[in-house]
Amino acid sequence: MENHTPAVVTGIGAVTPVGNDVTTSWQNLKAGCSGIARITRFDPSNLATQIAGEVKGFDPRNHFEVKEARRLERFVQFAVVAARQAIADAHLEINARNNENIAIVIGSGVGGAMTVTEQVKILETRGPRRVSPFFIPMMLVDTAAAQVAIEFGIKGPNMAVVSACATGGNAIGEAAEMIKRGDVDVVICGGAEACLAPLAFAGFNVMGALSTHNDDPAKACRPFDATRDGMVMGEGAGVLVLENAEHARARGAKIYGELVGYGTSADASHFAAPDAEGEGIGRAMQWALKRARLEPRAVDYVNAHGTATKLNDAIETNAIKQVFGDHAQNVPISSTKSMIGHLLGASGAIEAIICLKTLEEEILPPTINYATPDPACDLDYVPNAARAKKVNVAMSNSIGLGGHNSCVIFSIFDF
Repeated sequence: MENHTPAVVTGIGAVTPVGNDVTTSWQNLKAGCSGIARITRFDPSNLATQIAGEVKGFDPRNHFEVKEARRLERFVQFAVVAARQAIADAHLEINARNNENIAIVIGSGVGGAMTVTEQVKILETRGPRRVSPFFIPMMLVDTAAAQVAIEFGIKGPNMAVVSACATGGNAIGEAAEMIKRGDVDVVICGGAEACLAPLAFAGFNVMGALSTHNDDPAKACRPFDATRDGMVMGEGAGVLVLENAEHARARGAKIYGELVGYGTSADASHFAAPDAEGEGIGRAMQWALKRARLEPRAVDYVNAHGTATKLNDAIETNAIKQVFGDHAQNVPISSTKSMIGHLLGASGAIEAIICLKTLEEEILPPTINYATPDPACDLDYVPNAARAKKVNVAMSNSIGLGGHNSCVIFSIFDF
């Protein structure tokens, strides 16, 4: 039997290119600080793109025992650290009395891609016997969810969602569905990504998807600007504690907001390019609004997918116009990817956390590097500086390769 009790957020955790926790990341995002710089994890000099949003100052030895750190892929490390933060923030006690009533849904776009490239080299140069015995678990997308369960002894439903760059939004939305069905009272959910490897850059470069603005990395990602030349890849993780509202109230938890709407759809048109009219992401927005029982004019802020590719930004702008009608000119929109890059499967989770912070602090983060208007992108993108605004309802869009779309809507929780 479906349980219609609200799904609320009681804890958040993040590891991003502008901070290794939510507080630091949010302060830097409000200040318009860029986390994009020249790649340091390897020599990128033979690549067309030599910049990325790397996580900085993250030493696995500060978070894990040496042996454990060695067998956990970087994206899993990020996920576990973000989950620890979110669970601590929620003041959620996990024990034998409730561990079967807690689920985990943590996704990734590509999982252990770096491990795959490393182990292929070992296979080719040193032979099959030298391949790591941890190779298989390190590369699997579901290892992040599994590792969080192992660390905290969580025995409820456990899975990974994979829908390319829509993964984070889908993971959060599907987690809310578990709560609304009455399956569990709590879900640890989100996304993690760490695929800043030469092969990934080479692949995206030949697709023409990445910015090559290497001489000024902080200004490379220019969403909605007429001079934009592609996305910048990033890495990190975002994890939320989603909870049955009655359960949260009973234990006196702080509530950041309610997940009131969730929509997901497929373009079914082209693997690498969004639907030309934005119908897919438009449907996801419409369905999220319908499920939230909200009119478009109720939305106070949109965190756009906003990758800074020529196609995506114009198509998403058109979709917002189609869904929001006249209100499209009034609703502020920003792309925080301008500061942290595109975290692929983690992006929707990080951007959901950003929406929750706008509800809490009534401040909209900016789209930095906006200088040259594009006639095809003619909405309010909160250019270059944060803006104070009362926000009751915030929407986050995500669009992924393969035509995947997700949209989540958060609102102030009405006690």
